[in-house]
Amino acid sequence: MFRLGPLELQSNLFLSPLAGYTNLPFRLVIREVGGVDLCTTDLVNARSLLERNKKALKLIETNERDRPLAVQLFGSVPEEMRDAAVDLEQRGIASVDINMGCPVRKVCRVGGGSAMMTEHEKTAALVKGMVNAVKIPVTAKMRLGWDDENITAPDLARALEDSGVAAIFVHGRTREQGFSGTVNLAGIRKVVAAVKRIPVIGNGDVTTPEAAKKMFDDTGCAGVSVGRGAFYNPWIFHQTRHLLATGELLPEPKFEERIRVMCRHLDLMVEVFGEEHGCRMFRKVAPWYAKRFGPVNEFNKKVVSIGSRAEFHDVLERYLRWRQQFCDGDGLLLPRYALAPMVASFMQDPASAQRQSVPVPKGPVEVW
Repeated sequence: MFRLGPLELQSNLFLSPLAGYTNLPFRLVIREVGGVDLCTTDLVNARSLLERNKKALKLIETNERDRPLAVQLFGSVPEEMRDAAVDLEQRGIASVDINMGCPVRKVCRVGGGSAMMTEHEKTAALVKGMVNAVKIPVTAKMRLGWDDENITAPDLARALEDSGVAAIFVHGRTREQGFSGTVNLAGIRKVVAAVKRIPVIGNGDVTTPEAAKKMFDDTGCAGVSVGRGAFYNPWIFHQTRHLLATGELLPEPKFEERIRVMCRHLDLMVEVFGEEHGCRMFRKVAPWYAKRFGPVNEFNKKVVSIGSRAEFHDVLERYLRWRQQFCDGDGLLLPRYALAPMVASFMQDPASAQRQSVPVPKGPVEVW
């Protein structure tokens, strides 16, 4: 049992919001595979939600199989963020998460995302207004800071705890790092130490159950949130819960199971978005599954142009025949084509974990 303010959860593992990916079909796939309880939507602009923008409403689309659900809001106008939280509570949403970590310029330049980490008093006041307006838990997702010289997450976490947030989700990278470079577990540990009453949930580059366990062990965090790792491995939540409970690492899913779940994902995309649009959106999803298929060039070249479910299954059948040349009589990849295990950046040799940064102004300057 895990408590997020008044909300009781069955798991301390969470699905992170991923722009363009954590829509209803993917959340349903993750829930069906198991191991997760609270999932979070793609980030939604608070103003667009209040204006009943069709795209914003589609981002928060849900159903009875998608519970409990958190919606992640971004924005910098206190009244809009407050009113959007109230609106979501009235819709039956279980929790509201505030995006303070998105490194994308179009979000930061309007005062949202990582830019919220540069003005603590203003951000704390905005959060307090949201907390006071709703009974459901309000959480905050942040990064460690703007850059290596501005690690502001511990101070901001203390300020947000005083403002009444139910939990802090912290991505162990700076805004400058974007989504590359090594996740800083010591930085997450400092955020854990900075607060007294609320849980801190670690996040960043958790691609395997072993990485999740190391994040728990090295940071003392109360929970772990997984984003991109769930696309490589939708089974990661189930596998991690098993590892934490028994110490046993489950084997990777068989190839046939990966294919089954990928096809299920496509079916849900068609169900939610219609065949044409759902298949078009699935063009960027299928290659994530294919990263653990072994030789896959023939599949990736064709799947990015599918326009119907029938076209997808034709591409898949052709790929399955092509792939046989790399397998033994039992359908297993020959040793020379076997996939190397995935290793999180914080479990690699430092020399091999190359850092790639997102260009940002030096320090939290006003233009951002």
